[in-house]
Amino acid sequence: MNEMQNFDNAASKFYKKLGINTLPLLSWDISGSHYQKVCGFYNDLADFSALAENNKWETTKDIENALMKEGQIVLVTDADLNIVKASHNIFGMNGYSQEEVVGLKPNIFQGPETCTQTKSYISKAIQEKKSFEATLVNYRKDGSPYKCWIKGEPVFNTRGKVVNFIAYEREVA
Repeated sequence: MNEMQNFDNAASKFYKKLGINTLPLLSWDISGSHYQKVCGFYNDLADFSALAENNKWETTKDIENALMKEGQIVLVTDADLNIVKASHNIFGMNGYSQEEVVGLKPNIFQGPETCTQTKSYISKAIQEKKSFEATLVNYRKDGSPYKCWIKGEPVFNTRGKVVNFIAYEREVA
């Protein structure tokens, strides 16, 4: 019995540290999906933190805020613009799962109505290793267009070398 008490105390401390409150059993039907969403964000944060540590990022900047407070999609590419990680909420915006986009280039989301001037602006910023912000027409997996706001920036390691690019995205009206 004492072992269960110790477990309950440890679990309580762990969940308080994460900022997740327990839910009454009766509220699972209402709040269960929100709980799963929050757990998805924490899993994403763990993955992004591991990526940052492995690549010796200078900083992780605004990933937690973008995911948890803003509900933005976070997409990370390597220096050659191959997607290495996408947050779990990407599916809700464009119908692609995380696994489907890894290894592909972000232009998978572009199509006939994507503005060539905006693409050029983004390409130039990436080549110059500068941050950018733009809104362009992207395409869902089913082919339907949507307007996507993107804020992108190079990610430098502790030696000043660009190791990744990160994009914060959300659908806009």
